[in-house]
Amino acid sequence: MEKIKKDGFRLAGLKLDGKTTNRDNQSGIDCGNLWQRFESEKIPELIPHKLSDETYAVYYEYEKDETAPFSYFIGCMIDEKTPLPAGLSELNIPAQNYFKVPVKGVMTDCLIDAWQKIWVSGIKRDFSFDFEIYDERSKDWSNAELDIYISTS
Repeated sequence: MEKIKKDGFRLAGLKLDGKTTNRDNQSGIDCGNLWQRFESEKIPELIPHKLSDETYAVYYEYEKDETAPFSYFIGCMIDEKTPLPAGLSELNIPAQNYFKVPVKGVMTDCLIDAWQKIWVSGIKRDFSFDFEIYDERSKDWSNAELDIYISTS
């Protein structure tokens, strides 16, 4: 795990209606459903002038910590001048410091395991904007790699 600073950026994509929670696997259901919609509606193809082929899954608007409700967003990075396509939402991520947590293994088990380790790790979290970045390394779900960015001071 390394500590890094990232500049702010803008995403276009889908926002979960309302908030979700980690209780009773509700976030797994809600976030999974949003991913299905993101993929079945081919949302990345609707986003013009993407800055990369990466997909961001963002956890934000935490009411307290990982035990309380939070918002969820899936999207792709666009610049400030790109018009937002109809039917999509935007999310602006501010410049922040992060702990970068590399994840590798069989999806979605490796992702669940990584988050469970983060929750008990004792790292000082800001609970502002945390996100996962999916790229070419994460396409093979039997041997996926991705990075989780945990907001910190």
